Amino acid sequence: METIAYIPSPSRGVIHLGPIPLRGYAFCIIIGVFVAVWLGNKRWVARGGKVGTVADIAVWAVPFGLVGGRLYHVITDYELYFSEGRDWVDAFKVWQGGLGIWGAIALGAVGAWIGCRRRGIPLPAWADALAPGIAFAQAIGRWGNWFNQELYGRETHLPWALHITSSTDGRVPGYYHPTFLYESLWCVGVGFLVIWADRRFKLGHGRAFALYVASYCVGRGWIEYMRVDDAHHFLGLRLNDWTAMIVFILAVTYFVISAKKRPGREEVVEPDVSDGGTDGDDEPTAKEEPETDEPEASEAEEDAPETEDADVDLKKDEPESAKKS
Repeated sequence: METIAYIPSPSRGVIHLGPIPLRGYAFCIIIGVFVAVWLGNKRWVARGGKVGTVADIAVWAVPFGLVGGRLYHVITDYELYFSEGRDWVDAFKVWQGGLGIWGAIALGAVGAWIGCRRRGIPLPAWADALAPGIAFAQAIGRWGNWFNQELYGRETHLPWALHITSSTDGRVPGYYHPTFLYESLWCVGVGFLVIWADRRFKLGHGRAFALYVASYCVGRGWIEYMRVDDAHHFLGLRLNDWTAMIVFILAVTYFVISAKKRPGREEVVEPDVSDGGTDGDDEPTAKEEPETDEPEASEAEEDAPETEDADVDLKKDEPESAKKS
């Protein structure tokens, strides 16, 4: 059966600008991070936070997330780097693909916790502001797999089939389900779902983030089931399927318990500058009253009675003729 329409794969995933390699996978990750920070900043400011706080904390969260994502991938697919005939140095070549979202979120949360603690900000509130942005970042990042011709599904002849042309690392050229595209579209839907639910129900205390996690796990479950790349299996399911189910249960449990114990949304997400805190500069952020040359109210009040008494005394000293006239 011939495939009359399909999604072509790029002939290469890197362009060399002189000696500098520009890799499509890295560009997708970077663009995704910028989108997440930009949208997260808008949502944070709308909830009463300061401009730039999201970016400041992302400086901690992003590096931790990249390390966590790579560690998860290397640990769960260790045979790709440490088995016979493999070079363990490849474990550090992040640009070749291989970032596990589970490890990225877990260790990224540690970095975010450090950043939030340094600023005196509750981590759940920050995570709520960033939640839809993370989903959109994942949607963009999945296109990095398209550049690398990886993470595709079973063979198909549907009009949107992905045409794999590379034969490296055991790939078989042909037409396959574009699972990278399925997950990208699913993440876009998750992002809009979180935005809508947050506006409709005023989610707070980490529940918007929990909704993002649970919704993503649902999609990741059925998409993971379609993939044909090598993976560890337990009881007939891929490792990431089990991870998705466990994380889904944890996210839903947190959502329910949080809604009962801490209903509503945080009124204050970031300490006010008027509390005497500082933004990291030497100058205090507390507002100071402008100085004026006008006399204080108490002094003016003290002068007023003296003037009235003086008038009374003058009238007493007036001659009788003046009083009669």
